[in-house]
Amino acid sequence: MARFDVIGLGVSTVDIVALVDHFPAKEGVQRAVDMTVQGGGPVATAIVTLARLGARVAMIDVLGDDWRGMFILEEFQREGVCTDHVEVSKGHTSSTACVLVRKDSGARSIVYSPGTAPDLPPADVPPSVIESARFLHVNGRHWDACLQASQWARDANVQVSFDGGAHRYRPEMKQLVPLTDICIVARDFAEKYTQQTDVRRTAEILLRDGPRLVAITDGRRGSWIHPRKGRPFQQPAVLLPSVVDTTGCGDSYHGAFLFGLLKGLELEETASLASAVAALNSQHLGGRIGIPTSEQVKPFLSKIRRYGGQRDVSVSL
Repeated sequence: MARFDVIGLGVSTVDIVALVDHFPAKEGVQRAVDMTVQGGGPVATAIVTLARLGARVAMIDVLGDDWRGMFILEEFQREGVCTDHVEVSKGHTSSTACVLVRKDSGARSIVYSPGTAPDLPPADVPPSVIESARFLHVNGRHWDACLQASQWARDANVQVSFDGGAHRYRPEMKQLVPLTDICIVARDFAEKYTQQTDVRRTAEILLRDGPRLVAITDGRRGSWIHPRKGRPFQQPAVLLPSVVDTTGCGDSYHGAFLFGLLKGLELEETASLASAVAALNSQHLGGRIGIPTSEQVKPFLSKIRRYGGQRDVSVSL
């Protein structure tokens, strides 16, 4: 039996998130409606989602030895994420993001500092660690280590999951997508990768490049699921009456999608679970406070079904 269900390899951050009445247009001071400090990062938040849902998970990363690094480590450990393979680099700082969220619309403005912690060298990722999991989840950070770990995973029949975020496409990603099995990308990423705008066409090109499953996410417009074998379908978003903050919603979608695959759910059930988890996460400030447990998401899914499904339906909590 594999030691872990999913191992994540990526960059973890500290997110300082403030809910505000308006974005500043000039010099001035305004009082935040609310404020929170949480861990963040696309892969890291997907891993926390998996842990909260009940999966066995670990994270591979390099942090600075500053207060941010210690905060990230402590939060991982509280969530049950194994940190045996998270390195702490002395004299360096960890990544930080300051996120302003408009109260009226949920729109975000982000300022970030990448920190000074170095990239993870490929030599610091033992093959045995990758082979100890059922899935490796990556997004292209720690690039050389990511490519090496993905190749090791493929050689060991460990499935590789790739997160292609909006505004994060780089030409070198064309080396990584062919190494992946599960390719979940934002529509912006899919369009830039394929130079196409039709969703079906972008999915076909991504599938042609290697993955066995492609999912393209597009916020309130839901997601499109294209398996190599089987029927493609659109998964509508769960439309709640109001949204507090969409920070981390895509990341929690990824984590929940992987959880559904781990549990052997049908693809339609998996996509529905992922959409429900993302929707619940949007009801709280910050990317992680609102991530539900399995016990919390089950009654929510039942309520959605009682309302006749998710197609253009607003479901009250």
